[in-house]
Amino acid sequence: MDVPTDRVNAFIRKHKSEKKALIAILQDIQAEYSYLPREALQQVSRSVGVPLIDVIGVATFYRAFSLKPRGKHVVTVCLGTACHVRGGPKILEEFERRLGVASGDTTDDGKFTLETVACLGCCAIGPVVVVDGEYHAQTSIRKVEAIIKQYQNK
Repeated sequence: MDVPTDRVNAFIRKHKSEKKALIAILQDIQAEYSYLPREALQQVSRSVGVPLIDVIGVATFYRAFSLKPRGKHVVTVCLGTACHVRGGPKILEEFERRLGVASGDTTDDGKFTLETVACLGCCAIGPVVVVDGEYHAQTSIRKVEAIIKQYQNK
């Protein structure tokens, strides 16, 4: 992917090229491209004066960042204790089967990225699946197909 240099520079300028704004700059880039392209990380490194290895270290430390392209819709399955005992792993397996990808991957058509999280903090309504920030409470294997269809054509 060609990353427009001027667009990345605009994010860097917005934060005055300050090292302390590294995370904010990466957030802006992630919001624009849905992931952190290597070219953008190299540009940030040069412009902000932080070694590339450190920029990549920050990008890989925080779960909110991705170094590979993400789908249009991000499906997050909670596997915290409450969701786990209520069938979270089986729900994840059903999403993997229906989407044809493993957790952490994106469908070939770029529509869905499937992720897991250790806890979403809403145990009383688990098992929980979040798609694009929208919570689906008390999810069951039977609800997986309907959840996918809800976002298929968005």
